[in-house]
Amino acid sequence: MAVSGSREVDIEAPPADVLAVIADLEGLPAWSSIHKKVSVRERDDAGRPLVAEMTVAVMGITDEQVLEFTWTDTSVSWKVVESTQQKSQTARYDLTETDRGTHLTFEITLDPKIPVPGFIVKRGTKTVLETATDGLRQQVVG
Repeated sequence: MAVSGSREVDIEAPPADVLAVIADLEGLPAWSSIHKKVSVRERDDAGRPLVAEMTVAVMGITDEQVLEFTWTDTSVSWKVVESTQQKSQTARYDLTETDRGTHLTFEITLDPKIPVPGFIVKRGTKTVLETATDGLRQQVVG
């Protein structure tokens, strides 16, 4: 059963600064408690990750995954190409410049390989959404 969620947050920094923090995948474990290990396999000409390996742990479930990224000046999206725990995952950050900085929208859809009780899925999704927005904001603004 696929699960989706989204969350929006305002960050008091320009979109380029927010994207720079997102692009620093190796720095994820410093501000995202769910990311245990990250390594980038391939980068684009601008140095942004195109393919990365990650170890992620949410609600006691550890997943080894390989992600492919697509970048624009105002967004980044990714999909899982290999995973020990998921059939699929797609996610996206969209950034809009505002008078006070950046309005950020984060969306994610994932489909676990094994049946997971609904309450665990909901709590895990909430953790991912909060980390991807509030954790990111805290990392950007300090």
